[in-house]
Amino acid sequence: MRERGQITLVTGGARSGKSALAERLVARHALPRIYLATAEPRDGEMTDRIQQHQRGRGDGWRTIETPLDLAGALRATDGQGVRLVDCLTLWMSNCEGRADVEGLVVTLRQQSCPVVLVTNELGQGIVPANALARRFRDDHGRMNQAVAHMADQVWLAVSGLPLRLKPSREDPDDPI
Repeated sequence: MRERGQITLVTGGARSGKSALAERLVARHALPRIYLATAEPRDGEMTDRIQQHQRGRGDGWRTIETPLDLAGALRATDGQGVRLVDCLTLWMSNCEGRADVEGLVVTLRQQSCPVVLVTNELGQGIVPANALARRFRDDHGRMNQAVAHMADQVWLAVSGLPLRLKPSREDPDDPI
């Protein structure tokens, strides 16, 4: 498996096991681990979720909070280890419709160290009742497609099980 520059996208529904799968993929690399967190603790429930993720990861991670400037955080940390971005959905939401997806994709193509990105699969649910929510779902789907297209490998988490959608070019038969 190529150690440098590999881009991996992990997608799935809520509570599907995306983050746990992404952490296992990061653990495959013999590099320092950097967690690029896009969540903001805006209420008690989100604070609890963030703390639960932190406890689940354990020690050995450097965490950088980057709710808005994800591309800048990726550039600043390139060469320092494997990065786990959790998650693209919250990043896009934080940007309030002004997420620079094209800039993110360009930045991802320039990385010399691996990046594992987590995102939600929103397009398989109920069609939202209002125009703003539908626009977000559509923009999010286009973002996921753009990142998946350029990624070296793509995984789908379903009920805690990994399903490889796009195998790595280096080792297409390697199971997780």
